Amino acid sequence: MLCKFYDGGSAAVTATGKRLAHPRCSSNCGARVACGGSLTACSCQATCESLGICCPDYWEFCLNISPYSGTLLGGKDFTILNVTFDISADVKCRFGQEIVTSGYVAEDGRAHCISPLLYQTGMISLEISSDGGQSFPRSSVWFSDHHSKAAASEKSTLINETQWQYYGTPGTGGTLTMTWNNQTLPASHVNIELWGYQETGKPYSESWAAEWKHLYTLRKNFPNTGTFSFLPAPSPLHGAWELGALRITSGSSLEGQSNVAAIWSSEHALAWHLEAAFREDSAAWATAKCEAWNDQEEDLPSFLTEILDCPCTLAQARADTGRFHTDYGCDIEKGSVCTYHPGAVHCVRGIQASPSYAAGQQCCYDATGVQVLTGDSNGGSTPDRGHDWGAPPYKKPPRVPGFSHWVYDVLSFYYCCLWSDNCSNYFKHRPSSGCKQYQPPRAASAFGDPHFITFDGTHFTFNGLGEYTVLESDLTSLRVQGRTRQASLNGTEAKVTGFSAIAVQENNSDVVEMRLPEHSSSTLEVLLNHKALNFSEQTWMDPKGLFLYAVPGISATVMFSSGVGIEVKGTGQLLSVTVLLPERFLNHTRGLFGVMNDNPQDDFTLRNGTVLRSSSTSEQLFAFGADWAISNTTSLLTYDTQYLLHNFFYGPKHNASFVPVFSPPEDPADPLAKDMALLCQSDPLCRFDVLTTRGLAVGNSTKWSHQNYRRLKENLQPVVSCGWLELPSNSGKNSTNYLAGSVIQIQCSPGYSLSGSAERTCQSNGEWSGDKTACLPSTGAKQQPAFGTISGILGFGILAVLIF
Repeated sequence: MLCKFYDGGSAAVTATGKRLAHPRCSSNCGARVACGGSLTACSCQATCESLGICCPDYWEFCLNISPYSGTLLGGKDFTILNVTFDISADVKCRFGQEIVTSGYVAEDGRAHCISPLLYQTGMISLEISSDGGQSFPRSSVWFSDHHSKAAASEKSTLINETQWQYYGTPGTGGTLTMTWNNQTLPASHVNIELWGYQETGKPYSESWAAEWKHLYTLRKNFPNTGTFSFLPAPSPLHGAWELGALRITSGSSLEGQSNVAAIWSSEHALAWHLEAAFREDSAAWATAKCEAWNDQEEDLPSFLTEILDCPCTLAQARADTGRFHTDYGCDIEKGSVCTYHPGAVHCVRGIQASPSYAAGQQCCYDATGVQVLTGDSNGGSTPDRGHDWGAPPYKKPPRVPGFSHWVYDVLSFYYCCLWSDNCSNYFKHRPSSGCKQYQPPRAASAFGDPHFITFDGTHFTFNGLGEYTVLESDLTSLRVQGRTRQASLNGTEAKVTGFSAIAVQENNSDVVEMRLPEHSSSTLEVLLNHKALNFSEQTWMDPKGLFLYAVPGISATVMFSSGVGIEVKGTGQLLSVTVLLPERFLNHTRGLFGVMNDNPQDDFTLRNGTVLRSSSTSEQLFAFGADWAISNTTSLLTYDTQYLLHNFFYGPKHNASFVPVFSPPEDPADPLAKDMALLCQSDPLCRFDVLTTRGLAVGNSTKWSHQNYRRLKENLQPVVSCGWLELPSNSGKNSTNYLAGSVIQIQCSPGYSLSGSAERTCQSNGEWSGDKTACLPSTGAKQQPAFGTISGILGFGILAVLIF
């Protein structure tokens, strides 16, 4: 078939699908493809997928691969599904336009590639050659993932991992065992290798580099039984490598051969492999390491001033989804197994790394919901020099996902706290930031038919049919756009609408769209740059300029680098959308969510700046919503079906002929009245949707969304913190709650007399009441028993019990 590609409707380029390998849209978009004489609209970025609708032979150049993701350590064998090759083809696979690996063609004609060892996560361009690398005409995308997210079947397991990581310290030793799924690596015999990771050169300089290196082979040509046990011994030649992982490859592979099919273990401290000095006196060895790390930190620039303060409460931390995400190492939803944070029940990590040093923030909370601080406990919140999830552009330290964090923050914790009693050194450089400067984000939401609640708390309903600007900001070129469709009324269309698609972008980030397919009432679909994503392999992705987390088929959360968070949920036959904005967006928003400035009187501002009265009628608010219709040239949305093309791309962006129900009457004789009253009670939005759709299901979804919004607003309420209250020596306190209204009582240890205030109250101005306290040697007066001292660092013996 012959295709003509129109760049914005002017000049046409004619080519067969095979010749049209990399089409480009004009800057004003509106590009379309003429196929067989009819015009078909393309998205603004004319992708393989949009051309493939009308050019079947074009699919040869748009590769469909399975699986489409693997960890950054590589070794994943994946298949090209939609193209067959001659068995003699010399297949080369190029990742990120720079790493070329050898592929192969199986007996069925399917080409295979092996993912390479990478130092980055996210989307990596993938190109395939069948002529030995002379040309790479076929392309796709490979998702490189954090190694901790590898599926259990694709990762070897270190049996009793604690023993592996503490081997040689008191009470450890003996045989070590690892297991793996031997079906994942189809080979009769395997090689079991040890690889080490290190970062060399001067920190924060061009010489700083990351390196994975094959150290030695533990066993060669070992039967692929799925289990391997051995008695480790120190490695004199490799004792400087203190972090690493085991790799299992086919016995036919050369030792240390790069980019071959492999199964990796988790990365871990190589205590079992360390030099004899560690075995002889692990505490002395670790103390020397801790002191060396302390000296290094003294010479490095401080990153503490450029990381975000933690949320003050657990409720805030879990609600601020634009800036913080669950730390899977301490998750209340998974039983609060917090190995490195005893006393905490849940931790979160700052999603974005700090701008200059790529540092990370970690915030932990106890069972009462208040932040745990390192001044009070070894389980306190600790910032990180290396963000655990890395930071774009990755590759160079300290931006390497996972492994930079291990080098600068985890190994040092082993040296100072787990293998020796020097935690004071560690927490001197990794103190909790507290929450005195934390400001919760502002929230706006839309749900149901659809009902809007702006950032300033204004409620209104807009039932336009079309595509609209929900929110835009000139501060970061943020755009949130929505498409509506008519709600269903017992199989027919009701005279109200609701969101069926939400598309978002910030600056030049990738475009994410969340939508309900035309003939689906409940399954949420997520598109990245107009291509549907398959979340069967992973739920967390980091495309360009954002992070994306999804609960497959139910919800998706987009987290932009600015700290903006956007959550979309499929609630029945319609979508709900909630946007969280940091405080710096004040006076920098417009659209259906209004002007965020604490003034609800100007939320109904038109594009030209005209402000409608807050008491405007429903008909006037309908005109306000219509004014925020988008255009084809500004649209982020996808038009990949005839229905969408006809109704939205070629149709009006606001359908003026559609007149919704503005105020449905309530009739006590209505057969739905009793059930509606029981379901909705006093919620007017729920009642509106039941009456207009004649369905309790839609009303129930609206009620649920409305309750979620109110709960979110409650959790994001600002609170005042007075900050950590340092205790004098030889004293104890009754509480570690430093929020407004909390009362801290201080008592001195026996033999000491209290000077200053025995009781300090956190006041609403963020200051502690009373005078600074001191505990002075007593002159003979009998002292009351002191509270158990919570402050200070927990003893190494207690920590050892918790860990072991």
